[in-house]
Amino acid sequence: MVAVRIGPEMRMAVVGAPSYFARRPPPRAPQDLTKHSCINLRLPTSGALYAWELEKGRRELKVRVDGPLVFNTSPLVLKAALAGFGLACMFEDQVRAHIEDGRLVRVLLDWCPPFAGYHLYYPSRRQPTPAFTLLVGALRYRT
Repeated sequence: MVAVRIGPEMRMAVVGAPSYFARRPPPRAPQDLTKHSCINLRLPTSGALYAWELEKGRRELKVRVDGPLVFNTSPLVLKAALAGFGLACMFEDQVRAHIEDGRLVRVLLDWCPPFAGYHLYYPSRRQPTPAFTLLVGALRYRT
């Protein structure tokens, strides 16, 4: 198999509204999430709830959070977080503007390192078609 990077590094962000943190102290470690209302995302392919993937150094955790709200789409998770209903774990790009304007507060920053982002995976072949070669060239991420 061949892997071609087609996007930049990505990063998750655990966020909550200032109104939420007016009622509860921010979590300082993943274990503190048990004391918080977390907003869950139901995965469309399996129907399971997304386990928050946190990492610090060599320690990797998949945290199954609890909370009163479960949504099928990330825009609804974002709306609930902005309304102060709980903490959300979302892609940094989805929440960056809200963090910058103060509508969301980021927590557990040191538990959310960047990761490789999107890649195109395909089987290696000696002679790919010209069209496929053009596609790979067009999608290849350049820094």
